[in-house]
Amino acid sequence: MSSFNIAQHALWLDPVQALAAPEHAQLALAGLSVHRLHTLEDIQKQLTDADWVVVRLDSTLERLHAVLTVQQQAQISVPVICRVDRQHLSLAIQAMRMGAYHVMAADEWSVPAWQAALHKPEQKGTAAHTPSHPPAPQRNVVYVDPVSRHLLALAQRVAKAQVTALIEGPTGAGKEVLARVLHESSSRAKGPFVGLNCAALPEQLIDDMLFGHEKGAFTGAHKDFKGLFEQAQGGTLFLDEIGEMPMHLQAKLLRVLQERQLTRLGAERPVAVDVRVVAATNKDLRQAIGAREFREDLYFRISTFKLRVPALRDRPGDILPLVAQLLLRHAKDNVFTVSAEAQAMLLSYPWPGNVRELENVVQRAVVLCPDAQIDGMHLMFDDAHEEPAPYRSNAQLVAHGLPLESADAPYELQGPLCEDEYKALFQSHMSSAASGLGHLQTAVKSNEHQLIMAAIQNTESRIEAARQLGISPRTLRYKLAKLKVGNDMPSTALAR
Repeated sequence: MSSFNIAQHALWLDPVQALAAPEHAQLALAGLSVHRLHTLEDIQKQLTDADWVVVRLDSTLERLHAVLTVQQQAQISVPVICRVDRQHLSLAIQAMRMGAYHVMAADEWSVPAWQAALHKPEQKGTAAHTPSHPPAPQRNVVYVDPVSRHLLALAQRVAKAQVTALIEGPTGAGKEVLARVLHESSSRAKGPFVGLNCAALPEQLIDDMLFGHEKGAFTGAHKDFKGLFEQAQGGTLFLDEIGEMPMHLQAKLLRVLQERQLTRLGAERPVAVDVRVVAATNKDLRQAIGAREFREDLYFRISTFKLRVPALRDRPGDILPLVAQLLLRHAKDNVFTVSAEAQAMLLSYPWPGNVRELENVVQRAVVLCPDAQIDGMHLMFDDAHEEPAPYRSNAQLVAHGLPLESADAPYELQGPLCEDEYKALFQSHMSSAASGLGHLQTAVKSNEHQLIMAAIQNTESRIEAARQLGISPRTLRYKLAKLKVGNDMPSTALAR
């Protein structure tokens, strides 16, 4: 997301820490002009001129509640960004459910992080007509793994351009989900999103479904029928499995894309169409062109920009958040936990069926689990020959860029989460995966060092720090000696 041409005005409420010049500069680069306030009364006076309200939370949500109350009384809705200390990131979910637009760590000052938080809000209005915060297009999808987050950022940039897009990827990886992101992140978001699986209908029906017909065009045509192109007018038409489209229909589709108009079956006059086409395939279209199964000219027409959705095994950081989302979808009445053993099995399995197979495994676990505690025995994988790898240790999980907590404590789900909430929970713990076996030990040691330092600095004693890390005080003393971090720590931390 690029910097804004015109700086957006933010009311900044932070009684804890003054805003220094370097932080001011970072916010300015991200497109935010800050006006520092000290009381809620000041916010009420300045609210009509603000694009954002940035609030620092302590260990409670009282300040956010007060800001939202002020907005309600003034009948003006301005999106609120909450800044939370890392030891209180558990407040993130509650804050977003209350109405916060975004939650981020209070010590995060990178320009990309602030630019990612600043989605341009809609025009302000009365509370009766304006939502409490602007909609986030990717709210119901999971893009937590660094690979997925890069794909999401790229898709949002492509969405702004009026170009056709081709989404490639294996079956069940989430190509339609990405197509919806392209639609909802574009200027066509208010228009319809219409999809067609080109492999799911007989050849003679696809023609009629896409282009429509006039009354009397053939036997049984008792009234006019608008095809999917016309139904998607002003929006997006998603053509899934386009590699399965018959050759004569490929020629007709190419003509419509070139001329931006179509002629219904039995009609005399063409109809202008204003539709963005997003196509998807799990086939190698280049190979299909060589086999004379796909038109080369159509390939270049639909692939102005290509996006590839990786297989689930190539984005392991998405697995546990996807499990959380699927459990909430299929077991709405229960609060499920996933044991460390089950998490390790989920992370180790290669997922040949991708997200679709993951959903099957989660649904089976819900059926087999009697007490809302999913263990390894409840996981039934589709491919019996693909056994999950053994349980992975803390160090292996950390080196894989996954949260350390997932190895020591059950992953607990409490209520409907959204993708922004996943980010708030996981972002402070995510680290880059080791680039190769030669760097594994360095990555493990570095991440372990950071986690131990954070635990000691954010707790009252080493005993409490050990409990938070899920290890014994004796193990903590051993690790401190082994990592040789004693000389790097403040004296106050050593004295605990």
